[in-house]
Amino acid sequence: MSLLDRFRVDNKVAIVTGAGRGIGAASALALAEAGADVAITARSADQLEEIATAIRGFGRRAFVLPGDVNKLDFLSEFANAAIEELGKIDIVVNNAGGSPPAAITDVTAKSFEDAFHFNVTTALALTQACIPQLVENHGCVVNISSMAGRTAARGLTQYGVAKAALTHLTRYLATDLNPKVRVNGIAVGSTATSALETVLVMPEIRDAMIANTPLRFIGEPEDIALGVLYLSSSAARYVTGKIIEIDGGTESSTLEMPIPDF
Repeated sequence: MSLLDRFRVDNKVAIVTGAGRGIGAASALALAEAGADVAITARSADQLEEIATAIRGFGRRAFVLPGDVNKLDFLSEFANAAIEELGKIDIVVNNAGGSPPAAITDVTAKSFEDAFHFNVTTALALTQACIPQLVENHGCVVNISSMAGRTAARGLTQYGVAKAALTHLTRYLATDLNPKVRVNGIAVGSTATSALETVLVMPEIRDAMIANTPLRFIGEPEDIALGVLYLSSSAARYVTGKIIEIDGGTESSTLEMPIPDF
């Protein structure tokens, strides 16, 4: 086996949340191109079917189950259905997440808890549902976190705190699931996904984000997907409990929300 062969995931089965577009879709496609069958979920059935068609174009099997990952019963249903359809689970990619910006005075207990649930609790629940398969198959988990979990910027409190929790959950899951299951995460920087569409169309904001990124460009979903593929493959067999930063070299937020001083 050549070194490059270790980046293959032939005959593995991956399960990816938030896979209708953006980082989730790119990750599902990268895994399929490298040889995996992929189970995908998101709320939009039409988007999922497009990604499933592309997965099948790589000669791999695709399983689609639209749904809301915020409903924890659905996550168990998704995992069980994926096993029934594809036979097993080797790779879990917890990608679904997010939270809208809000001034600190507009953050409510409910919005704060909702952000934590969407970004952290769902990742825990899906991972738990897959543990028997992951242990049996010596599988792996990749959590999509954010640089917002290690930096601070106005307007991103609930999102950043949730991603910081997801980052640390990654370390705890790795500890609990050693030695049979590897668990790692990716701290994502500014990436051209639908979540940034509303600001990337504004030249002054887009240019400022680029200027605030040491590599001077905004990442694409495929940049993150390549990290997912690495962490999912035997190329990363000696890596667990780690957070890989794929963020253009940023050490502070690239997006400053126009929230005035008190």
